[in-house]
Amino acid sequence: MGYNIALNFEDGVTRFIACDQSETVADASYRLGINIPLDCRDGACGTCKCRVESGEYDGGSYIEEALTDEEAAEGLALACQMRPKSDLVVGVFASSEVCKTKGQSFRATIGSVDRLSETSIAFSLEGAGPISFLPGQYVNVLVPGTEARRSYSFSSPPGAGTQSFLVRDIPHGLMSSFLREAVPGTPIEFVGPSGSFYLRDARRPLLFLAGGTGLAPFLSMLGKLAAEGSAHPVHMVYGVTNDADLVGVEQLEAYAARIPDFTFATVVAAESSAHPRKGYVTAHIAPEALHGGDVDIYLCGPPPMVDAVRNWLSGQGITPANFYYEKFSPSGAVNAIGESHRAAA
Repeated sequence: MGYNIALNFEDGVTRFIACDQSETVADASYRLGINIPLDCRDGACGTCKCRVESGEYDGGSYIEEALTDEEAAEGLALACQMRPKSDLVVGVFASSEVCKTKGQSFRATIGSVDRLSETSIAFSLEGAGPISFLPGQYVNVLVPGTEARRSYSFSSPPGAGTQSFLVRDIPHGLMSSFLREAVPGTPIEFVGPSGSFYLRDARRPLLFLAGGTGLAPFLSMLGKLAAEGSAHPVHMVYGVTNDADLVGVEQLEAYAARIPDFTFATVVAAESSAHPRKGYVTAHIAPEALHGGDVDIYLCGPPPMVDAVRNWLSGQGITPANFYYEKFSPSGAVNAIGESHRAAA
């Protein structure tokens, strides 16, 4: 029996491999030309140590110097010894370049382009087939007619036949300008998936905080939760600057009807708004949504929002069990070094 293994490298590139239950993750990787660092195959050196972020596995045999009991209890394992018992997400402590691999390239066509508001555009891609990715990840899209790439998070769940995205319409943005004139069937290329901002196994309540088109990765996560269910409550606070920026509410309402214990609140910052909840996201995070710190927080929004939430949590004396965040910029440029991995234009 084979399992799907997501290898997530330090630079955010993710490769999916098939691994038989009788072979190790290292052997399956090398079979496909992905060279996870190894100095032995006997569980003696610890060079291939990795972190298993989800799934079940047999850790195999190894010596204490290679992997301590404490490390094993924290989810660390040796790729040369571990054998999967389910699909796995494995964090590799090396870059994709070191492991002699890179993101996969896909060719597709524009399926649809929908102007959701004067500031937001949704588009879909067809023809690439179902794509494996972790909900919350992004791809680098080549803007047709240019050499420029823009990074967009999937708003569709993994395995969907078409891939959907939500982007901000920037007046002179390269991708925005293309999308305003794009017609179905236009060829387009993209590379991925990438990113360390993705939904982990839910072991406690979840708090999702979305700013503007930072809603996109959460729609993908909710699609995953709707398909597989969640044993823990999920609450979202979705904030935008102006009324026109508030899109995707119908999708959130549909997910609220499908996912038990999923609730959400929308917030508009502009004082001129007639929205019932005005101000910033932090003003509308109810104390019960923090569960006294026993919560996993996921945050995607512009840098000022990310910084504001971090400062607010500190001021509240709350240290969440886990805090995953992604900053993005409307500048449109792909930043492969810092935390701003998504572009909005």
